[in-house]
Parts: sequence; C-alpha cells; structure tokens
Amino acid sequence: MPDLHLDPGLNRDRERDPAVEAAIEAELRLLDPEVRRSPELTGALLHPGFHEFGASGRHWDRASIIESLAATTEPGARPIAVSRMRGVRLAPDLVHLTFDTESNGRRAHRSSLWRRNTEGAGWLLYFHQATPFDADGYSGDGDGVG
Repeated sequence: MPDLHLDPGLNRDRERDPAVEAAIEAELRLLDPEVRRSPELTGALLHPGFHEFGASGRHWDRASIIESLAATTEPGARPIAVSRMRGVRLAPDLVHLTFDTESNGRRAHRSSLWRRNTEGAGWLLYFHQATPFDADGYSGDGDGVG
C-alpha cells in the first residue's frame, strides 16, 4: 500500500482536503497498469493541455503519452511502487502532488499539477515532471533550487 500523507505543513487537526484526496486517487489510478494500457482510461484523466517532462528528459504532450503508455505497458505488468505522496491545494481548482516511484529498479521524484475539470466532475492531470534519482544519493533534505 502506498505511503500517503498530506504536506506536513498542513494543520493535522483539520480534516483532509477533499480536493487533495481526489487528486491522489486520480494519480494512483493513472499509475495502475490496467489504466495505463487503455487510451480511453488514461485520456479520461488527462487535461486537453497536458504536458510532461519525463524522467528520460523527453517532453510529452497528451497524445504522445497516451500512445506511449498504451504501447509500452505490458499485460499483467507489476504496479508502480509509490511512496512519500503529499498534496497541497494551491488554489480552489488546483492541487500539487509530490511523490516518489520505483519501477523495474528505476526511481524518480515526481510532481503533478491537477486541475478541477470545469466541464464536468473530477480532476485532470495538467502537468507532470519526473526526475530520476539514485536511492544512495537521496538525502530528502531539499538541497535547494537547481
């Protein structure tokens, strides 16, 4: 089970933010191999203006990431391991998530911006960035900008 928690700066006495919880739920769906294999299911979670800077350094748009995920996610693929997921609402219709993943020995720090869909219910992934890291070199202390 993923290690999910809200940003430690949030007041722990308050109830969890439903917008953050909805974005976390949607992010976890996007990481599900069955969803990733389906262009329809993946597309339903991506904003029309979606773009990503992947761990490879490649810039992805909505169409190219849907096509790539459908083509490269093997049937019966193992789920992507998720840890340290945190979220904060930046504006009424915008949530920022950060988390780490591990898949096939590759690790990445990830950052996602989720926007509330104004033309229907739910949240859509607007922007995503993945930065690879080596577990031996990770201190978790936020070494600054750059």
